[in-house]
Amino acid sequence: MTINRDFFFDHVREKLYPHGLNTSQLEGHEAILDAWEKNHAKSDDRWLAYILATAYHETAFTMHAVRETLANSDEQAAARLEAAWDAGKLTWVKTQYWRRDPDGKYWFGRGLVQLTFKANYKTLGDAINVDLVGDPDRALELGVAVKIIFHGMLNGSFTGHKLGDYFNTTKSDWVNARRIVNGLDRADAIAGYGKAYYAALSYTVG
Repeated sequence: MTINRDFFFDHVREKLYPHGLNTSQLEGHEAILDAWEKNHAKSDDRWLAYILATAYHETAFTMHAVRETLANSDEQAAARLEAAWDAGKLTWVKTQYWRRDPDGKYWFGRGLVQLTFKANYKTLGDAINVDLVGDPDRALELGVAVKIIFHGMLNGSFTGHKLGDYFNTTKSDWVNARRIVNGLDRADAIAGYGKAYYAALSYTVG
């Protein structure tokens, strides 16, 4: 089946982007839809809806690959995270993962889903055949970021949980699906985004 993109974007504008979509937001959506139609068109549309909802949340609604804190540089991201830590705003964080390593690289969140920690960069990079350890900023390339979010969510590479655990023939768990990425952080809100995207995908062609 082929996604009816006119219907999709009309619905998305109404429910999630009442002020309209900018060029970058359009490109991000199109890249995810293109990847789905190319490689996963026969899979469960709820999976696509939740991938879109995750990207929508993890990128602060921008739908393009971002650094954590939406910083314009690695140094700015690290400084913002350090300031938040010093101010006591990161009470759930056990280690200062944003600090530069001995090789001069940073392993804070990047992408359409915030990939964090060197080991995760290596795992996902190996899986998609991109050297993310050699150059972690490649996770900011839209095409690479799309591959990361698809592989991680379909295969359980982020937390051990995958889309098929929550959306299958007997289950449709929009809330607990958040465990695929980050426990139950903002799970109810993301569930709502997912349902909105699923409604936008309800009219297909072909």
